[in-house]
Amino acid sequence: MSTPRRSDPALGGILATDQYQLTMAQLYWKEGWSERTAQFDYFFRSYPDYGDHQAGYCIAAGLGWLLEWMEGARFTRDDLEILAAQRTVTGEPRFDPEFITWLEKYGDFTSLEIRAIPEGRVVHPNAPIASVVGPLALAQILETHLLNRLNYPTLIATKASRAKEAARGGAVLEFGLRRGPEQGAHAGGYGALIGGADFTSNTALSTVMGLDPKGTHAHSMVQAYMALGKGELEAFRRFAELYPDECVLLVDTVDVLTSGVPNAITVFRELKEKGYRPGGIRLDSGDLAYLAIQSSVMLDEAGFPEVPIVLSSDLDELVIWQILSQIDSEAPRYGVDPQKLAARLVYGVGTRLITSEGDGALGGVYKLVALADDNGEMVPAIKVSEDVAKVPIPGVKRVFRVYDRRGLATADLVALADEDPASMPQLQLHHPHLGLQRVLAASEVSEIEELMVTVFSGGRRLDGSPDLEELRRRRDADLKRLDTGVRRLVNPHVYHVSVTRAMHEMQKGLLDEALDGADI
Repeated sequence: MSTPRRSDPALGGILATDQYQLTMAQLYWKEGWSERTAQFDYFFRSYPDYGDHQAGYCIAAGLGWLLEWMEGARFTRDDLEILAAQRTVTGEPRFDPEFITWLEKYGDFTSLEIRAIPEGRVVHPNAPIASVVGPLALAQILETHLLNRLNYPTLIATKASRAKEAARGGAVLEFGLRRGPEQGAHAGGYGALIGGADFTSNTALSTVMGLDPKGTHAHSMVQAYMALGKGELEAFRRFAELYPDECVLLVDTVDVLTSGVPNAITVFRELKEKGYRPGGIRLDSGDLAYLAIQSSVMLDEAGFPEVPIVLSSDLDELVIWQILSQIDSEAPRYGVDPQKLAARLVYGVGTRLITSEGDGALGGVYKLVALADDNGEMVPAIKVSEDVAKVPIPGVKRVFRVYDRRGLATADLVALADEDPASMPQLQLHHPHLGLQRVLAASEVSEIEELMVTVFSGGRRLDGSPDLEELRRRRDADLKRLDTGVRRLVNPHVYHVSVTRAMHEMQKGLLDEALDGADI
């Protein structure tokens, strides 16, 4: 046993995978199948369910960072020495020296091709988000890396999108670095920025994403001045002197309405006299809706009707929705316009976003769906399960999005590789596991869009390295074409993910064959 070092290269390299990926790869090599072409599909089986509210869609995230990593990933000399040193319980080498030689020669991802739904787009269960095609052993080794780099950012992007929707367009700030999973908090923040967060407090992530990091100050700053007998007002004044053009003051260290806001107003007046515009106040405890209303009244009366009010303290999409609902109800009795107040609110979302409170993992899976036979022809592979929801859609396939006469997405359709739904006189939409769902005549369809594109081939990413603004544009465009019932926070309407009739029949035939003709 050695002392673990976070800086050890192995923790960020190709060995940062599950051991069984490597042992399976060696078995394929032993059988002579290591270079046989295979296809694996990445998809998730169900939306996040947070208990008292549920997601009706997800936002794909993480693909860019995965592809960037794949471009340089390979088995290094150190990696191969680590594998060569492994022993079984009987003391025998776990990995054959000839297999290690094979890894030295072929152990990178240049021979793989990935087709995927572009990052930032809305995605749904069961339909492939990414398909990996290439040598069986290497496609198998990629599994853990792909799941690790796509599941979590997609989970957080989805949560952030819901928070942004709940905020009615108000700014959302990601504050989760201190509560996130160590280095994984960067990936979560990345997903949040794609999904709906406007900015993050994470300085490093902001830098690499081309954003200005955002933040205010902590209670400790006010406490320090109070402990030295200088008080809250002096703390605010000194902070304002140092940051006069971005002065956001945390007003709940003592008491929001009798101390914090009055002292902030005093400082704001002093800033205004010097020609500066106050940055805002932050509320981090108590009844945030009530305090936002009362703070708004006080700021308005003091001549600061446009000063932002930042809300924090265990926010998520449902809490934001509840705050705004309470403001809608209570604000008029204090002479406050709910819409104007909502427009000045900013939401700092931390722990509940970065941990995806209520559902901490996306059930994304990576399943073998096709394998080349001895003639090189790709044949579908099926997985049988007592839980029908765990039976993947087999074979080489294409994924389409079907838009209704309103121009809204009405179904994602999985078809055989040689099928073109646009040429069909009508679309028979079958549930992936349960049979016919509905039939759409051509007159009921305004557009059919193929979703998956080639994003990796020849060892290089081909997605164009989109910037953050492009990823956000994709999200916004897809949400505008998603029915509001699917987007609602609680009990969202079910969005149909379907297969064509031919795909349904092929899947059923494979299951019948696997179960020796049993009636399923």
